[in-house]
Amino acid sequence: MSQPGAKILVIDDEPQIRKMLRITLQAHGFSVSEAGSGEDGIIQVSTVRQDLVILDLGLPDIQGIEVLRQIREWSEVPVIVLTAKDREEDKILALESGADDYVTKPFGMGELVARIRVALRHGAKSKDDDGPVLTFGALVIDVSRRTVELNGEKIKLTPIEYDLLTVLAKNAGRVITHRQLFEQVWGGKFQESDSQYVRVHIGHLRKKLEKDETRGTLILTEPGMGYRFDDRVSP
Repeated sequence: MSQPGAKILVIDDEPQIRKMLRITLQAHGFSVSEAGSGEDGIIQVSTVRQDLVILDLGLPDIQGIEVLRQIREWSEVPVIVLTAKDREEDKILALESGADDYVTKPFGMGELVARIRVALRHGAKSKDDDGPVLTFGALVIDVSRRTVELNGEKIKLTPIEYDLLTVLAKNAGRVITHRQLFEQVWGGKFQESDSQYVRVHIGHLRKKLEKDETRGTLILTEPGMGYRFDDRVSP
């Protein structure tokens, strides 16, 4: 589902890239707006509701990573980083700063559109769907409302983090491999390099849910395999 009419903001200082993205995405039924600088992008995200942001890291005024961090201070809008930087360190930094996905230039429009659809699916899942309430000690996951509470306080999770948590919690006690997590949360065909996506977002979850995220008492690491949600231990 391409979610026709979904609003996408492209933050990129290259007019040719913005034009190509605008024409292609509009052809797929999306509504596209543009920003040629980081400052303009931040203003547009803060003043107009966006369904997804495509963000270039090499902006002329503010580094894209800083733009991403500022957006993440008050918004959970899905963000796909689009950049010529292809080093693993850059990808990890973008993910750790709150990006939902990472696409390097040059890129195929088919792949980008597919990744946009996945990100929109995570960001726009209905909160009215029927579902159970999962309780693990002080941790409560209300699947119908897509909310998470710990010790009575609501925990703010990104759509990716929430989907990872629910997949693990619904399979509590079972080992879920990197491949299974990636295919259920991100969709698409799994490659070994995608394990890094999973590890980074699991790290984010642990920081929000566990007293000592380095040890992992709730989300356990199964070396060389994946993760297991331990329903016997309260966070």
